[in-house]
Amino acid sequence: MASQNNDPFENSLAQLAEAQKTAKIEPEIYEIMRKPQNFLEVKIPVKMDSGETRTFVGFRSQYNNARGPFKGGIRYHPNVSPSEVKALSAWMTWKCATVDIPYGGGKGGVICNPKEMSKGELERLSRGYIRAIAHAIGPDVDIPAPDVYTTPEIMMWMVDEYSKIVGHYEPAVITGKPIDKGGSEGRTEATGFGGAYIVREVAKHLKMDPKKTTVAIQGFGNVGSYAAIKLHEMGFKVVAVSDSRGGVYAADGLDAGKILPCKEEGGTVEACTHLGLLTKTNGFKKITNEELLELPVDILIPAALENAITHENANKIKAKAIVELANGPTT
Repeated sequence: MASQNNDPFENSLAQLAEAQKTAKIEPEIYEIMRKPQNFLEVKIPVKMDSGETRTFVGFRSQYNNARGPFKGGIRYHPNVSPSEVKALSAWMTWKCATVDIPYGGGKGGVICNPKEMSKGELERLSRGYIRAIAHAIGPDVDIPAPDVYTTPEIMMWMVDEYSKIVGHYEPAVITGKPIDKGGSEGRTEATGFGGAYIVREVAKHLKMDPKKTTVAIQGFGNVGSYAAIKLHEMGFKVVAVSDSRGGVYAADGLDAGKILPCKEEGGTVEACTHLGLLTKTNGFKKITNEELLELPVDILIPAALENAITHENANKIKAKAIVELANGPTT
């Protein structure tokens, strides 16, 4: 672990310092890599359904574009912070470089609780955010995308607003759009499926039989849900999944393909019990996110937010391997 600090950006800098020792990065380049090239903080006034006007705070961190345009998602979450956005943009920079993708790293976010906002309020917020950062983005400059609690529909509102500003339709300004609006087939599933393939390779390396390999996944958004679905298809035993409200455990495995539509209907994976999908006949029980992390499984997948595994709970982790699908889940 790079750091015992729960500050995301400080953690990213600690990781960079560790990498510098091995990579022998030139001092002047190392210093450049320690801070974002640009950081925007914007105020977004939004007319709420009640008639009142609320001002939201948003950010866009453009970390480094030495390899190409800044690239990275936009998240809507109550805990969005400058430190988090800077860290996410740093990690995007390094991820793109590691796999030789010709993009730099960027990230954005707005402090809000989208679960408590109407569709109209979210649209007005999204358009306002793009108006505030439009001067700093573009197909050859900075290309946003979906992230936590942002959707293809939200991306399309942003494309539409940006197009109005520049005077022509510009779908290339944002990725993650709906398929019928120029989005890419498989984009929604890609990260989770990719994580599942990594788990498969980890299992091979550790000489684990998929049918006997137990997996627990914290986070059941796009990444966690599709990782669970693909792992189930591959024959792995996914015994636990969770979202922000809690999780479920079944000793003989869960069919994630059935849990996903259940969550979509009920709003949480725990809703599957109320809808009659899960019963106690297969060793089922409800669990907390903390309990999921400490299960005696073979492979643990943190696929939610940062700081899931810290110095406070690391000694309680019983998994033989941890496959990180979230950004910065381990401090």
